[in-house]
Amino acid sequence: MIDMLQAAKAAKTKVNLLSSEQKNKALLAMADALIQQMDNILSANAQDIADATGSISTVMLDRLRLTPERIEGMAQGIRDVAALPDPVGLELDEYIRKDGLAIRKVSCPIGVVAIIYESRPNVTSDAAALALKSGNVCILRGGKEAFRSASAIVAALRSGLQAAGVTENAVNLVTDTTRDSATKLMKAQGYVDLLIPRGGAGLINACVQQATVPCIATGTGICHIYVEKTADLDMALNIIENAKTSRPSVCNAEEVLLVDKEIAEKFLPMVYDKLVTHRSASGQTPVELRLDTTAAGIIPGTPAKPEDFDTEFLDYILAVKCVDGVDEAVAHISAHSTGHSEAIVTNSNTAKVVFTVSIDSAAVYVNASTRFTDGGEFGLGCEMGISTQKLHARGPMGLRELTSYKYIIDGDGHIR
Repeated sequence: MIDMLQAAKAAKTKVNLLSSEQKNKALLAMADALIQQMDNILSANAQDIADATGSISTVMLDRLRLTPERIEGMAQGIRDVAALPDPVGLELDEYIRKDGLAIRKVSCPIGVVAIIYESRPNVTSDAAALALKSGNVCILRGGKEAFRSASAIVAALRSGLQAAGVTENAVNLVTDTTRDSATKLMKAQGYVDLLIPRGGAGLINACVQQATVPCIATGTGICHIYVEKTADLDMALNIIENAKTSRPSVCNAEEVLLVDKEIAEKFLPMVYDKLVTHRSASGQTPVELRLDTTAAGIIPGTPAKPEDFDTEFLDYILAVKCVDGVDEAVAHISAHSTGHSEAIVTNSNTAKVVFTVSIDSAAVYVNASTRFTDGGEFGLGCEMGISTQKLHARGPMGLRELTSYKYIIDGDGHIR
């Protein structure tokens, strides 16, 4: 670990000095290398899948699994990052004093960025691409379930860097997947300039509580959708189905449905039909509905426990609660949200304004699925994670969020 930290720190200046052209050339070479070494990556991933089968859930296996299409998508994500404007060296502001002293505020890389993440191999390439384009060195520490996959991906990325004439130490992989290595990264003062945990609540809480290096909480996603009484119910059904079932294992999937009591008698049977009856009949996994007392009096399901409204299920499970208007919906979300993504489905401008102004989350949607909270969908190329805090980044973390700034002052013999 010490050798890696020292190598990463030594690479920091080299990467910082790369021109936009050099960084883009390296990124395109990294993307090409992923495709060229696809067979190796798929073979490594197959071993990870075989070892994990039976010990993690089906939806978590889906997060771990790579396919040729997913690797193509990873490569395209890197190319998309290469096509984005360089976030380094931007003049953010300028002040010229009366005596001619020029003070410029200029964007700059953060330095060495460490990312601790779990069983999502695509994070490996996303993080490496974003770090390089923003002039940073990255240290990747993945979960043990995906270690072979991450190793194969990093080997491909480093070969791309080498082919482009860029130091391989711009991208580093921690080979120790025990908690000890994570703890060392959390406390690597003088080496790690920023730590980003990306995973479940346990990992994120451990980093936030134990880290002595700067840390950004990419929080868990207890995402809510509130169906207000004026909503287009067919639209609401489509949004709910997409937010819950398109990929339930991700942090922007819906976990809680709030329904206005005025429409609950009509709408909840439609929800049951869409998420349970139709999915079962078509051979798809039905959604388990965990219902509060009011909802349970209208449709069948599992009685909800209090903790169900504070759980990121990452599965085909949806907590359902009936509320008395937008104020109660806002109050419930404020009490239970993790600050990730919330949505309202409504045709009322008043309800829209109350909801969007009152909800204090990174992404607030009106008549749209929470599944759009994603770096690629926001036009950022890809993302380092979804920050649920307010400093120094919030929401999907793209290139701009991986830079800081410094002041450059030009004088002509000025003294104070």
